[in-house]
Amino acid sequence: VTSARVRDMHMRAQHGAAAEGLAAAFLVARGLRVVGRNLRWPDGELDLVCEHGEVLVFVEVRLRRDKRFGGAAASVGPAKQARLIRAAQRYLAEQGRRAQARPARFDVVTLSGLDGTDIEWIRDAFGV
Repeated sequence: VTSARVRDMHMRAQHGAAAEGLAAAFLVARGLRVVGRNLRWPDGELDLVCEHGEVLVFVEVRLRRDKRFGGAAASVGPAKQARLIRAAQRYLAEQGRRAQARPARFDVVTLSGLDGTDIEWIRDAFGV
């Protein structure tokens, strides 16, 4: 692995963390409560887990500056959805029966940059 590649990976991680922070602040300002961030398992990860009233909300945060390939929302295709569902199942299994009994949904928050001006919240972005 070249030093340029390592530097690129580090920058992507920093941008991802910044995007997740902006998304979390955006959602909190709209009444959600963040209960988990950046949760990882071998077969998937969850960027944010929130509560919106009684509903558990699994949030995928997508940062895309270039819309040539459909933008951020288009990047959450069937394979990514399947990984998110598996990660949510892991989360629920770890949380126990009370969490499993709650209604849940998958939201996507898209950002076109890190200035916080172009954020889109797609509620119930895909069903299970």
